Amino acid sequence: MVEKLASIENAKTFLNDVGINPSYQRLRILDYLINNLCHPTVDMIYSELIREIPTLSKTTVYNTLNLFQKRGIILGLTIDESEVRYESNVVPHAHFKCERCGEIIDVHVCHPILTKGFVNNHKIHEGHLYLKGVCKDCINHDSNGGQK
Repeated sequence: MVEKLASIENAKTFLNDVGINPSYQRLRILDYLINNLCHPTVDMIYSELIREIPTLSKTTVYNTLNLFQKRGIILGLTIDESEVRYESNVVPHAHFKCERCGEIIDVHVCHPILTKGFVNNHKIHEGHLYLKGVCKDCINHDSNGGQK
């Protein structure tokens, strides 16, 4: 749903269209999510944006992310019970978390749970597929004697 928003005016229009008041903080949080595909946490977003917006609070970041989630423009990921990660890619896909480096990577697999529809006559509203293992960079690092 969220595409690269080429300008601040496009972002304002986009937020208005989904019924969200486009405050400066909301626009910056949206921009951060679109331009940082690292599946950030509330703390990561806050730590980056507080440099630019000294009046920003973690509560504002948290509330904005919840609002964006409710309107379907971002996803919240709970790969680990200890944290929620966020992303602007709402197209159905799976996530892979490396158990060594902790990176979360989007992976595209065909699985019926990821699409809205029915499974065994149960209506699906949302689907998540989380995979864990060792990423290719960590495997390559190990196979090269510690060198990438």
